[in-house]
Amino acid sequence: MGEPVVRNTMRVQRAIRDLTQADLAERAGITRASVNAIEGGRMVPSIYLALKLARALEVPVDELFSLSAAAPVGGSSESGRRPAG
Repeated sequence: MGEPVVRNTMRVQRAIRDLTQADLAERAGITRASVNAIEGGRMVPSIYLALKLARALEVPVDELFSLSAAAPVGGSSESGRRPAG
């Protein structure tokens, strides 16, 4: 069995608010490329950044990010990435 995977609902939350990636990036004080990488599961944000994104989207951080069940070893995650460490 593999490690848990961090999943996010950023794309959904952003769409509900009719925000572009650039809009969210500006609100959170990060780059659009970072928003894209987090949404795509290629980057897991720090706690500080997760809190900033949740504040920018006006949602609780645990509604924006969650820890899923373990991914199979050798498998890939569709919308999440295993945290480092």
